[in-house]
Amino acid sequence: MIPVEEGRPRALLAGASRRWVRMLPWAVAFVLCVVLLPTTIVVLTADYGLNGGVASALAVAQSAPLLLAVVRPLHAWYVVFAADVAGALALLGVDFEQRLLWPFPPMELVGYVALCLALGLRERRRTLVLVWLATAGANVGLGFAAPHGSGAKELLFTILGGVALLLGGVLRERSEVQRRLVEQETISEAERGRRTLLEERARIARELHDVVAHHMSVITVQADTAEYRLATLPPDVREEFTSIAATARESLGEMRRLLGVLRNEEAHGELVPQPGLAQIGQLVEATARTGGPVDFTPCDAEVPEAVGLSAYRIVQEALANVVRHAPGAATHVSLSVSRPADDGQGAEQPAGGRGGERLTVLVVNDPPPEPPAGPLEVGGTGHGLVGMRERVRLVGGTLDAGPLPDGGFRIAAQLPLTEEDLT
Repeated sequence: MIPVEEGRPRALLAGASRRWVRMLPWAVAFVLCVVLLPTTIVVLTADYGLNGGVASALAVAQSAPLLLAVVRPLHAWYVVFAADVAGALALLGVDFEQRLLWPFPPMELVGYVALCLALGLRERRRTLVLVWLATAGANVGLGFAAPHGSGAKELLFTILGGVALLLGGVLRERSEVQRRLVEQETISEAERGRRTLLEERARIARELHDVVAHHMSVITVQADTAEYRLATLPPDVREEFTSIAATARESLGEMRRLLGVLRNEEAHGELVPQPGLAQIGQLVEATARTGGPVDFTPCDAEVPEAVGLSAYRIVQEALANVVRHAPGAATHVSLSVSRPADDGQGAEQPAGGRGGERLTVLVVNDPPPEPPAGPLEVGGTGHGLVGMRERVRLVGGTLDAGPLPDGGFRIAAQLPLTEEDLT
């Protein structure tokens, strides 16, 4: 089977990354053709005594197809094999010395071995076996008509041809196995990234359930108890509160049913209250006890629960990465709220509003004191930058992460605090 590209057969080694490797088959074929063509004419006429015209025709038929073998080795084999057999039959009509090799002279052996190697690099096992059987059959059949008797040296055509076919086939199958391994690794890496993304999204969905469920439960309780807390409510208002409570309970039930699809047997600790900005200090203290020094600049601002949860998870994953990849490195964690007035333009905030405010989460670590022997598997989400980007995307923020010139690493996230900006 000949690989094709845009309807045209590809040359041998055309998929190699280096140019000189791609040109190697053409160079070898050209050299063989240039060398074997005159050599065959001289040997057949001078040593074997064959007619010059016949020798020239045989030389062209046995040497020129080697150029075709770079692209279509099987087609070239048809021509060369037929020419070699025809040459052996032609030599039966002349009287040559017994010391000379028959039915296939040495220059024909060289060209045929090179052609068999090209076949092995291109064709499948079944084709290679058929080629070798045809070679052996022709060699053995011509042996019965040997003018000076047959011996072991007359079988060189079959032996060397078989070795070349086997060698080419082994190289081709090895290259095919390596190519498939590379493809499989590429596919596995893509699937791994996709699975990591889906797992992190499922984790975020579970955590958001705990956040939203709290608010939905508060709405339900307030609506249910309104008629008892506010005795002077008109009947239509009481009915409205009853409807609100029913809708809230229905929504909460639907959300829990959907969450059941995302939960699995390995999920633990998902019913506890979700952490926020207040718990980041504890996280930093725990990391400082097990890793390198950590400086922490807290922020006491009131932020939405989704934003606080996202900030906590970003810091958690960032610190876990520091412990894994830069153990012992000094780390700086800071939380701050930036306002439009902070840009120096003197913009005024709307009364009672927080328009444009953003929570800035910054985690910067220095280079490790000593290069780590290998990554340390410690606690963390295990999702790295993929999870961070999903967290930031959840609240409509931005994330900037990358290495520093001195060998450290920096993670900076901007999380909007206004309801209009949360997406």
